[in-house]
Amino acid sequence: MERVVIVGAGLAGGRTVVELREQGYTGQITLIGAEPHLPYDRPPLSKAVLTGRTDSTQLPYGLHDLDGVELLLGRHATGLEPGAVHTDAGPVTYDALVIASGSAPIRLPGAPGQRVLRTIDDSLALRQALRPGARLVIVGAGWIGAEVATVAAKLGAEVTVVEGGGHPLAPLGREVGGHAVHWYEEAGVTLRVDAMVDKIGEDGLLLAGGEFVPADEIVVGVGARPDVGWLAGCGLVVERGVVVDEHLLAGWAPDTPGAPGAAPVLAVGDCAAWWSVRYGQRMRVEHWDTAQTAPAAAATTLLGLAAGRPVGDLPVYNPVPYFWSEQFGRMVQFAGLPADDAHLVFRGDPTARKEPDAKKAPGWSAGWFAPDGTLTALVTVARPIDMVAGRRLLAADARPDQAQFADPAVPLKALLEG
Repeated sequence: MERVVIVGAGLAGGRTVVELREQGYTGQITLIGAEPHLPYDRPPLSKAVLTGRTDSTQLPYGLHDLDGVELLLGRHATGLEPGAVHTDAGPVTYDALVIASGSAPIRLPGAPGQRVLRTIDDSLALRQALRPGARLVIVGAGWIGAEVATVAAKLGAEVTVVEGGGHPLAPLGREVGGHAVHWYEEAGVTLRVDAMVDKIGEDGLLLAGGEFVPADEIVVGVGARPDVGWLAGCGLVVERGVVVDEHLLAGWAPDTPGAPGAAPVLAVGDCAAWWSVRYGQRMRVEHWDTAQTAPAAAATTLLGLAAGRPVGDLPVYNPVPYFWSEQFGRMVQFAGLPADDAHLVFRGDPTARKEPDAKKAPGWSAGWFAPDGTLTALVTVARPIDMVAGRRLLAADARPDQAQFADPAVPLKALLEG
């Protein structure tokens, strides 16, 4: 395995370079990135960069100082065949390939003036536009929408958030997301729920039903899709992301020319749809923790294959999904996967309001319990200590006493020890 090529120079791609070297790979590594920047962290884009606390979130990987690492930045991958990545500057051959091309924000049709927040350049440009009194309309009350609204309101902008669903934080369901409504009110942000966008114009947006919402700036935060368009027609199995197994290995369609015996292809990060042994289903998670942890498993798989280990003997990538968000003075964390028939148990009072002179909002948590009592997911709001032990409970498939779980005075650590 003389040359490993990595497509995507974000967190997942950069971490893969580091993991390969740390695990002993000494061959050539080529990192291809569409952006001209070295790998950088994306979570601060809607926080520290947008507020002006920093202009750069470049990761301290020192890639320029690593021997045998070739950086092809500002180069777009345009296609793939077994053994070669096609780019806008010609083909790049490989002995092993890691796809880390991430995801791309969803844009609404017919609206050239809309902004999204995905890159450092997006964040710096939006920061320039956020001025006191500016009318900012954000489409989507999810993670990005709430974080941008938080910063914009603090900077003195007049912020309106338009959400097509009935409550913020739609992935968490109404029972949890509904309790976030008053966060917007506390921050002086106007929240419009059950409001579908019909059309975005240069000076505002038109809602279904005919109402016009004026705006100086419009930010769309309605999710992202895996950035895998460059793989169209290549023969690699792609279904809502690059389909990989529990070792992060991708597969070719049987009739793909050159596929039998082809060099290994793996996928990590936002674009990877991996098989979860833990949950018995295919998963794709667009969050920092996945991009941070999957590269170690990918490097282990590659080096194991190079050493002649059977696939069945390779370690399994089997995480409990985890992510976090900072919004309206609250750290919101979520881990796990709620079972379809799970019931919710609250820990603390989610209806408690922040006192006018209080420095922090009141904290609370909630857990999803399967019918057999297994804790399958956990959300914490301004209560990070719960998540520390909670992730261990989830990883252990624990069945904590639900009455004790509901008591905020009982440390979750005690439930794990019990």
